[in-house]
Amino acid sequence: MRHGKKFNHLGRTASHRSALLSNMACSLIEHKRINTTVAKAKALRVFVEPILTKAKEDTTHNRRTVFSYLQSKEAVTELFRTVAPKIAERNGGYTRIIKTGFRPGDAADTAMIELVDFNELYNPNAEEKKTTRRSRRSAAPKAEAVAAEVKEAPVKADAKTEEPTAEAADSTEEKTAE
Repeated sequence: MRHGKKFNHLGRTASHRSALLSNMACSLIEHKRINTTVAKAKALRVFVEPILTKAKEDTTHNRRTVFSYLQSKEAVTELFRTVAPKIAERNGGYTRIIKTGFRPGDAADTAMIELVDFNELYNPNAEEKKTTRRSRRSAAPKAEAVAAEVKEAPVKADAKTEEPTAEAADSTEEKTAE
């Protein structure tokens, strides 16, 4: 009987399941997104989010604890060097599961699980990249057009201001002549 066992066993023994989740977590950390079934993605989310929380504080104890789950030095290094600084200000919800349809062979419901902070399309807080190379050709016509508009505006304003003064001068001359 499975009374009180709420997690998904995924049709595997305990050792097979832990190895599966460990390998999937390493792949997720390395590639930032993986495609799998919805059931495995949900099980992986429960497995990997506490690991990501531990990685936010870089201590020897946390590194050893994370290594006991992942069993991959490369994944632990990647996690503490690149992933942890990006998720440092996030309080939870480090992963996102997006359903992608059905697998052709057995019609299994598939999904993509990804690290939220590494997706540039869905991340509204990501700052826009500034272009470091600028072409003179594209910038020059815009600058000239703006400069031409600026030059024309004061000329017209000056002409308008001169006319009333000229009329005022003419009217004063006429008054003095009379």
